[in-house]
Amino acid sequence: MADQEILKRSPSQEKYGWVQSAIKILFLVVFVGWIFIWIMVPTNTERKKWLPQIRTETNSTYYGIEGGSFLIYTSPVLLMAVLGCVYLHIAKKSNDSNMESCNVSKLGVAICKRPVLVKGPLGIVSGTELAFLLMFIALLIWSFSKLLHNGFVTITPQLAAKDGQKIWQEKLDTVALRVGLVGNICLAFLFFPVARGSSVLPLFGLTSESSIKYHIWLGHIVMTLFTIHGLCYIIFWAVTNQISQMLKWDKVGISNLAGEIALTFGLIMWIATIPRIRRKFFELFFYTHYLYILFIVFFIFHVGITYAFLMLPSFYLFLVDRCIRFLQSRHQVRLVSARVLTCEAVELNFSKGHGLTYNPTSVMFINIPSISKLQWHPFTVTSNSNLELEKLSVVIKSGGTWTQKLYELLSTDSAIDRLSVSVEGPYGPASTDFLRHDTLVLISGGSGITPFISIIRELIFLKTTFKCKTPKVVLICSFRTYSSLSMTDLILPISSTPYDISNLELQIEAYITKDKEPQSNSHIHLQTKWFKPNLTDVPIYAILGPNSWLWHGAIISSSFIIFLILIGITGRYYIFPIDHNSNAIFSFPLRSFLHMLIICGSIAMVASAAVLLNKNHNAKEAKKIQNLEVSTPTLSPSSMIYNVDRELESLPCQSLIQATNVHYGVRPDLRQILFEVKGSSVKVLASGPKKMRQEVADICSSGLAKNLHFESISFSW
Repeated sequence: MADQEILKRSPSQEKYGWVQSAIKILFLVVFVGWIFIWIMVPTNTERKKWLPQIRTETNSTYYGIEGGSFLIYTSPVLLMAVLGCVYLHIAKKSNDSNMESCNVSKLGVAICKRPVLVKGPLGIVSGTELAFLLMFIALLIWSFSKLLHNGFVTITPQLAAKDGQKIWQEKLDTVALRVGLVGNICLAFLFFPVARGSSVLPLFGLTSESSIKYHIWLGHIVMTLFTIHGLCYIIFWAVTNQISQMLKWDKVGISNLAGEIALTFGLIMWIATIPRIRRKFFELFFYTHYLYILFIVFFIFHVGITYAFLMLPSFYLFLVDRCIRFLQSRHQVRLVSARVLTCEAVELNFSKGHGLTYNPTSVMFINIPSISKLQWHPFTVTSNSNLELEKLSVVIKSGGTWTQKLYELLSTDSAIDRLSVSVEGPYGPASTDFLRHDTLVLISGGSGITPFISIIRELIFLKTTFKCKTPKVVLICSFRTYSSLSMTDLILPISSTPYDISNLELQIEAYITKDKEPQSNSHIHLQTKWFKPNLTDVPIYAILGPNSWLWHGAIISSSFIIFLILIGITGRYYIFPIDHNSNAIFSFPLRSFLHMLIICGSIAMVASAAVLLNKNHNAKEAKKIQNLEVSTPTLSPSSMIYNVDRELESLPCQSLIQATNVHYGVRPDLRQILFEVKGSSVKVLASGPKKMRQEVADICSSGLAKNLHFESISFSW
């Protein structure tokens, strides 16, 4: 299948392809230019020639020297984000067209995605990831060495004597400053991976879920450099009898105290990320991470808003994303039912708007105020937006305090006729490449099966609706106990329309590692609990409407334009009459505060307006769903819970049973299984425990089987 001829594309598909290619080329040109700016930042050419010239030409009574910072550091990133929004909007239209024609493209070179590092502190790292990591480290080394060289050449015995210091003390001061400057480079990239609705990551083939590890890497580097930066200055002040500098917070210039406060908040967050602390005290990790707000605020107070514009673009995009998420989370969504499994797992089924589409392996964040008003937890969406037009499902396995409370709440016999739930998302990949391969091997451990349920349902939809040629699917799932085998029942969606899966080449190999034989009372039929509709609840819908990516781009561009207008007015009629562009009179903290206030206000205003403009469309869709929805009958508390007996004679269930082989008391021999898989192109996806994913990655990267293309699915939120 991977080498099959490309189906003839329609004129609209050709048009989409050309436009996407043009946008991607422009995006890459801007990206390379932005990286080039970072390469040139530590050089004298940038500091003494380019930047002064740009600031001279852009200096005005409206923006002062900040105009140059807007132009050089901020606008390229926001332009990339807007281009990404347009690209993703077109890609969505193109994907819909390709789906109808089952059009697939030839498989590109996949060797760059092959794992090269499997075990170690970095986890599973592909060749592309390692190459980019090495280039980023090279950028940091280049910047530090160049900044250090430029600083050391100015240190002379005469300068040291003038400052009343020794040469080594002058060099320590220089090292401390340069380490901080290099830390700012990492900070400029830190927030890109955590913007869940990012329009930049998909153009690199990434999702926010898969990019969390980059945020972790960057966070460790940032805090290491900033800690060294702070310690070096404390030592410098101590040896030069200037320890009082720790309390310095001047009206103009660097505010040392603000930097120390920011570093303190950063250290608290950093300590909470220690794996042992995070595992045992997840709530501590979760709540302390909200200190990022104070960290950024005091960081800006420390360096001043003009210099902060170097790192501000990624944080700006994060703020846009955070604001949209906040507006979505204000609604209580309609929870239709919950399927309770004996393995302490539940499937939550929500009402969904028809206009909301998402791809397999998408993730949705859920908040249940009755359990915790602040905690949001990510779960894989198991439903298919095309197969199940009015329903969205997630599966939650009991494992921590929050999930255990939810399971106890839904598994008891108490009559709960409504559960208040808020959501954010879903978020997922912009596209999938499943049809490009001959075979899909899905390897899971425990609740890691949930992403694969969505993939199988997608293939069921493509096979039954468009008669597409789909790859053979081999699902290898490991469970500790026999009761967990009930999770395979979730592969078939709740639907009044039976789906014929007999034509889907599906093979399920289930391994029960603890139990030696079937347990008579552990694998029983799924229990379903229905909830009464509430007028205040709404279906889950795309908060920005069907053209959400265009609206997203409009929010980014419009909010920044409004910010420029408001900050220009503030500068011209408030700051300039006091400072006269001297950058030496007007209070730096006040200037920073005004900028932060206007940035947040501009984003909140534009995002709220965009949501309101789409409110009528979403309200009509919600009303339509409520009219079509069959209301749950008023039943007694005891009858609100009942068992749904599957029709074992039905074709879908029979096909699923026939496709399943259960092995007791053994673990799968993954090496033998993978090497025996036939096909010129085999996609291997692993989801579950870290050791299992590493084992699969090690097999696929061994080079003994060239046809294996590995991908890890993990969520390290």
